[in-house]
Amino acid sequence: MSSRKNKIGAAAARRLALAAQGFGIQRSDGVANLGHVKRAIDRLGLLQIDSVNVLARAHYLPLFSRLGNYDSTHLDGLAWGRRSSRGLFEFWAHEASLLPLGSQPLLRWRMARAAAGTSKGKLQEFRREKAAYIEEVRREVEDRGPIAASELASGGPKRGPWWGWNDGKLALEWLFFAGIVTTATRRGSFERVYDLTERVLPADIQALPTPSPEEAQRQLLRLSARALGVATEFDLRDYYRLPVADTKARLAELVEAGDLIPVEVEGWNRPAFLDPAARQPRRIEARALLAPFDPLIWERDRTERIFNFFYRIEIYTPVAKRKHGYYVLPFLLGDRLVGRVDLKSDRANSKLLVPAAHLEPGIEPRDVAAPLYEELRLMADWLDLEGLALPLDGALGREWNRMGK
Repeated sequence: MSSRKNKIGAAAARRLALAAQGFGIQRSDGVANLGHVKRAIDRLGLLQIDSVNVLARAHYLPLFSRLGNYDSTHLDGLAWGRRSSRGLFEFWAHEASLLPLGSQPLLRWRMARAAAGTSKGKLQEFRREKAAYIEEVRREVEDRGPIAASELASGGPKRGPWWGWNDGKLALEWLFFAGIVTTATRRGSFERVYDLTERVLPADIQALPTPSPEEAQRQLLRLSARALGVATEFDLRDYYRLPVADTKARLAELVEAGDLIPVEVEGWNRPAFLDPAARQPRRIEARALLAPFDPLIWERDRTERIFNFFYRIEIYTPVAKRKHGYYVLPFLLGDRLVGRVDLKSDRANSKLLVPAAHLEPGIEPRDVAAPLYEELRLMADWLDLEGLALPLDGALGREWNRMGK
């Protein structure tokens, strides 16, 4: 890379992105501890929440990809544990997300816009229709304490087009979006339990000053740049789902201040921005299975731009039309995405199932089979699954068979 010309080669950009996301750092021996978990989350800035549990829920997987074996109860405690031990909170950032508590003031402007009715979307339509009912629900939460939507005195009938939510759930979600309530805990099948934000967040977090919307957006873009390394305007905006006009204004200010460096990246058809503090390794040695909602690959156009890897999740694709499988994880080896693996946890029989495994064009099975097997074995151990059921067909299946796996 040449900083004088502000031009970055494609391979250098790929390494920048991987380093920013925490890859290329040697995993700890044994089980990663709470400190490792906290540092990984701080580096990423957030974890996208998803309830699909065919393998493991999506917010647990990015930490495994970077840390290897770790105790997932560390994440549970940070997100939904005792108030005194909390380190994370839930809010809409990049979709529904878990974020470090220190970021809460940076999103108050979004909560305030929701509360004022200046945001757009289905929840605001509901608020205009049902303001009095929403206030009834708020008072019920205040009076009864932590409560799930299913426990409300009057939830009302479901509204099919809105995720099958009833009025009670919609009211709670509007209160959540406005910052009036937040997630107290999660129960059973990952059901959200709500309480007043003032009773959930630690007092020192609530006491933090509220920055102006402009300063909060600048800081969120700095966090995006730190997590991405090098990125286009859309990449930076998408990380925390910032408004278009606000992002354009804040980027100009950050460039003027020297907090972002405009660059050209080989093969990219859009201008890009470099985090001045980004680590620029000459080589990346990584091995990881990546969840569909991992921050490294959740923006599919960026994934294709950086890795020349076309990726779409096929959960909602009819079985006959699926190309790679139901819950497919790309496999990162070195600094490239070399394959993709369909995975499922068979908890009843204590097995990690691999219904299918595919290599990218030009990748040799003998170069991938052993490291991929080791990563699958590590994942099975992390999930406390005893067996590993590998496919016997395909190039990787034949190579595993030859290896005696």
